[in-house]
Amino acid sequence: MSDQRKRTLGKTGFIISEVGLGTWQVGGKWGEPFDDKSAEEILNKAIDSGINFIDTADVYGSGMSEAAVGRVVRKRTERVYVATKCGRQISPHVAAGYTPERLRGFVEASLKNSGLPVLDLVQLHCPPTEVYYRPELFETFDRLKEEGKILNLGVSVEKVEEALKAIEYPNVATVQIIFNMFRHRPSELFFEQAKKRNIGVIVRVPLASGLLTGKFSGTTAFGPADHRAFNRNGEAFDKGETFSGVPYEIGLQAVARLKEIFPAEPELALWAIRWILMFPEVSTVIPGASRLSQLDSNCRASSLRDLTGAEMEAVAGLYREKIAPAVHQLW
Repeated sequence: MSDQRKRTLGKTGFIISEVGLGTWQVGGKWGEPFDDKSAEEILNKAIDSGINFIDTADVYGSGMSEAAVGRVVRKRTERVYVATKCGRQISPHVAAGYTPERLRGFVEASLKNSGLPVLDLVQLHCPPTEVYYRPELFETFDRLKEEGKILNLGVSVEKVEEALKAIEYPNVATVQIIFNMFRHRPSELFFEQAKKRNIGVIVRVPLASGLLTGKFSGTTAFGPADHRAFNRNGEAFDKGETFSGVPYEIGLQAVARLKEIFPAEPELALWAIRWILMFPEVSTVIPGASRLSQLDSNCRASSLRDLTGAEMEAVAGLYREKIAPAVHQLW
């Protein structure tokens, strides 16, 4: 088993790999049918590579991702921490749809679907902002914890405001949030408060939906079922999930500048992940992988050298100039 650098996931006490695995596209690229064989291959390879934190959700592949994660983890001897998410099955996805009974039902379904005896971490899956102001929903997870069904509660958020409200609840142990070279706002007040309250910080969308791989151009085509084709203005869900909300052309211009800041080898994607890990408040970053080569690349980011002060300032300057005017105030 390869060695991955480890960090503590806040007050969960879990010692986890600083590069984890997000499973939104495991088992099939965005918009393609789920492929169990491919999923299990990637999951096993991730664990072989020293990854011991896997993030899934009940809606990924309509439950197939949870089931695949559970199948693989149950067969392994290593301690692998599994985080899932619930709430996005509510349709229409409005705050009124959130009730203690429904949330309990989702957790029990995830247990059954994954085949795991207990869920290490259950996260509310980007609920409407009003949900964070309803204590009875958060209290539901105390009961589930007492019953031995879950070990920890977390939230996955769109906005810093939601993250700051969520961590006022003492039973919230983790926050999953978008943070990358094109999304700097969490590193301001939120990181400071997370550190103060010993909150685990899970970073998703580290590559801005692939923009930060440096492999896209103005002529790159995305399939019709790929959110990068149909959700650029938030047509299906929060537009911040697609290219981190950065207008595509502005993103391409910024990437060209990033390529001037960072050495050509290794590729830009690794520097983008390593940039995130320069922030000690981050517990783990969870890039996805639909191919084994992507997984190998993600894992290598952990062993890159530290970014220099000049490189960090260059990224910050580029963000202030090109990106912040378009996105900073939105999330």
